[in-house]
Amino acid sequence: MTTHTGDYQLVSFFDEQRMCRLYEKFLLEYYKRHFPELKVTAKQIPWVLDDGIQTMLPVMQTDIHLEKGNTVLIIDAKYYHHTTQKYFDKNTVHSGNLYQMFAYVKNKAYSFGKEQHKVSGMILYAKTEEEVQPDCVYQMHGNQISVKTLDLNLPFQKIQEQLYDIVKNHFYSR
Repeated sequence: MTTHTGDYQLVSFFDEQRMCRLYEKFLLEYYKRHFPELKVTAKQIPWVLDDGIQTMLPVMQTDIHLEKGNTVLIIDAKYYHHTTQKYFDKNTVHSGNLYQMFAYVKNKAYSFGKEQHKVSGMILYAKTEEEVQPDCVYQMHGNQISVKTLDLNLPFQKIQEQLYDIVKNHFYSR
């Protein structure tokens, strides 16, 4: 940044943790503003424990929790330099992210008991310039878990379309 006249340049601003937090907050606030028919929160999900002992268990804090009735979509926003990890020269989803989402979804689904419900999860990476970008949908033990990317280099209208499609596909398609 400068006070001199001339071209403007964006100050180099890259702290992966701060950018991740900004990305999470952007998504949360976007969904709150544009989808008032949904309950949009960053919700904690309680562990389902047989014996009730919670000693040393981490808090399950979601980034984005979208809910309408008994239909829930949990979104975990990820902003990394690398959207995949390499394992024996094969690109794979970050295993910790997938395990975390599986725990969120299964524990949330259990909270509905015998009531009819639909609980899904999505890991939503900010798109990078890497050649391989995740775009997968898995059916895991009765629940859908997706791994997608959001292209933030598009005009804002196109970003909105991507975010709208996520909600439309989860809450309004049969």
